[in-house]
Amino acid sequence: MSSTYQVAAIGEMLWDIFPSGPRFGGAPANFACSLANLSGPQTHVSLISAAGNDPLGREAISSLQLHGVDTERVKVLPQPTGKVLIELDQDGRATYEFASDTAWDNLPWSEDLLTFAESLDAVYFGTLGQRDNVSRDTILRFLNATQEQTFRIFDLNLRPPFINDGHILASIEAANVLKLNDEELPILAQLCRITGSDRRILEQLADRFQFRAIALTRGAEGAFLLRGSEWDDRPAAITRIVDTVGAGDAYTAALVMGLLRNDPLSIINEKACTVAEFVCTQAGATPHLPAAITKIRPN
Repeated sequence: MSSTYQVAAIGEMLWDIFPSGPRFGGAPANFACSLANLSGPQTHVSLISAAGNDPLGREAISSLQLHGVDTERVKVLPQPTGKVLIELDQDGRATYEFASDTAWDNLPWSEDLLTFAESLDAVYFGTLGQRDNVSRDTILRFLNATQEQTFRIFDLNLRPPFINDGHILASIEAANVLKLNDEELPILAQLCRITGSDRRILEQLADRFQFRAIALTRGAEGAFLLRGSEWDDRPAAITRIVDTVGAGDAYTAALVMGLLRNDPLSIINEKACTVAEFVCTQAGATPHLPAAITKIRPN
């Protein structure tokens, strides 16, 4: 791989409408912002998505650029910029209500994406961005155009009612890295007809689908990380939670950076958990990460 990694996220970009007001988000956008913040000039981070020709769309693109994300492949479309109403429970856990037929639902394919896909070291995608056939076809076509060695990170990121078994299975087949949380694991295990302990389920998933790595985040319980025959189980630090939005995306950003550098598994999981724990202490999905976190580098 080159000294400067090429990484893209593809899928939704939207505004999270909290009780306290709007904040920019969407899992692929959150991932891209966190990775750009974490890696600095070591990684060129792009977002492939769509925004509306409206004030929220222009502000979204500006926010991405301020985080150091390349927005060249963010399309501006007639449909409105995506929005999601978020409510938080007493523990900071979020529930979501998504606007329909938004710009990111209509992400079109363009031939320049073919060459771009072939240049990537890693690409991140999820399920929500595939709720419409237009964007889903573009995402899957893009994944199929990447090189065999490209890390294709599938973040399950289930958002009811947009859960489709066929889409999940097709995404798993297209991926070689899986990230999911403890609420999603039993859903995926049932879909794949796998039983056993969490560790045994992940081992069976890795074996069946030939994943290069699997990460299981467990909220206050920390995270499991599997790569080949290696395991790392890290408990979470005690954290004052403001909200959990974006924490999993930040974990995945640190995970991808560690995989690209082939860092020791324990270092990857420690860094990823530390980043996610910090995000939980902040309001919104893409807080600025302090130097004490971004400068954590393995020797």
